[in-house]
Amino acid sequence: MAKNAIIGSERAPLKGAMATGKADPNETLEVTVLLRRGNADGLKQHVAALANQSAAPHLTREQFDQKYGAAAADMDAVRKFASANNLTVVQEDAGRRTMVLSGSVTQFNAAFSVDLQKYQYSGGSYRGRVGAVSVPESLSGIVEAVMGLDNRPAARPHFRVHAKAVSASFTPLQIASFYNFPPGTGKGQCVAIIELGGGEKQADLHAYFSKIGVTPFPKVTTVSVDHAKNKPTGDANGPDGEVMLDIEVVGAVAPEAHIVVYFAPNTDAGFLDAITTAIHDAKNKPSVISISWGGPESSWTQQSLTAFDSAFQAAAAMGVTVCVASGDGGSGDGVGDGADHVDFPASSPHALACGGTNIQVSNGAISAESVWNDGAGGGAGGGGVSASFALPPWQNGLQVKRGAAGPTALTMRGVPDVSGDADPQSGYIVRVDGSEMVIGGTSAVAPLWAGLIARINAAKGASVGFVNPTLYGAPAALNDVTDGNNGSFFATSGWDACTGLGSPDGVKVAALLGAAPQIARAGKAATG
Repeated sequence: MAKNAIIGSERAPLKGAMATGKADPNETLEVTVLLRRGNADGLKQHVAALANQSAAPHLTREQFDQKYGAAAADMDAVRKFASANNLTVVQEDAGRRTMVLSGSVTQFNAAFSVDLQKYQYSGGSYRGRVGAVSVPESLSGIVEAVMGLDNRPAARPHFRVHAKAVSASFTPLQIASFYNFPPGTGKGQCVAIIELGGGEKQADLHAYFSKIGVTPFPKVTTVSVDHAKNKPTGDANGPDGEVMLDIEVVGAVAPEAHIVVYFAPNTDAGFLDAITTAIHDAKNKPSVISISWGGPESSWTQQSLTAFDSAFQAAAAMGVTVCVASGDGGSGDGVGDGADHVDFPASSPHALACGGTNIQVSNGAISAESVWNDGAGGGAGGGGVSASFALPPWQNGLQVKRGAAGPTALTMRGVPDVSGDADPQSGYIVRVDGSEMVIGGTSAVAPLWAGLIARINAAKGASVGFVNPTLYGAPAALNDVTDGNNGSFFATSGWDACTGLGSPDGVKVAALLGAAPQIARAGKAATG
């Protein structure tokens, strides 16, 4: 039977990885199959209308599923394919357009014309493949992506534990105060947090929030995706640091928001499944999503880039704001090849990419703010120009400044959109695995912005949703950062590829997004 390669599914081994033999033929795995969207052009038009700030409505999750979910006939075709190849459908969701298939390595090799191998590299081992994934002609055009055959780590957390004497450190409440966050507690909102490892301990959260005076105690719920669970490692410098940082920042800024943490495996399939599960969660109904994991754009397959961006478009249509850390590796994003790279999924034009700054504080206020850049061997805020995503309309006419050269026109998606304190030298006081620590990184900025959006949504009584075009239309709502660089890119007046439009003036951002009339009535709520 003739088969067609899925465009953009091609894989190469990780740098330095060596194949050590065939994958265990009897190993059982689960693979995520992503189907084409029903009325994909309609969704693009809907999101474009939102971007143009027209009166396009936010859809309920049920409305979205009906308008833009996978077609029943397409799902039927995948079921028939699975049956013919002795694979089992263990999960399906038309709204997420996802079907999860289970089977052995031998069965998947035959079904998708791949040759799964074992690979060893400096960071460990993984099951991988080389080349494209293929499907029969009956599924050509129906299946847009197949993920999970290869289980290499997809992303890394973007936090930095201070490694030397700290100049100053602050609680998230203090940071919120410095940025003039409007009053509010996020009551009635749900903030989703995506995690690809580690775990949280309720005892630590209780101790932390009690110490910094946050009441009521934030409600935290965990959701298992693709069998991953809340599983603290006991290593405060490991993924537990990411999990606790995210929860503690959101919980401090928006203590009455319901925080739902989606734990998933650190694979492309797990990451996507966590994101789509959160976006389409009709039970918890997140209005904001915080993502502090990512990897160099160049390390992703095209099918993954497209799938994640499509998920964020779905979020926009449903009024869900997606805040994503832009990375801690400066303009090279830690690739080490001498070239400039941006981090994904922050580089999706439908994500609010959150970059990093250093703040200097005097008399309870920010006296100076610059690009976060700790120099050689340290971290720096991720930012630059995407090699994969076209220039979105709201970035038309912007310029980018590299080095000593004069500014040039921005021709592809620029990263980040906004920024906030990320330098460990002006870091966040958190509690991880029983220890108080100071942590920085753009991992702190995504939940900081998520908490701000939750406050604004609660004050407004409605979700602000996809905020990028609105922010670019009124940059005076942000604090322009004009000092410093992240390696290749230099801060300038207006948008730049280090700090985006700048850090938030929370009250101005709230007014811009339509929450101003309600803010005064939130007067007795917690402030930063």
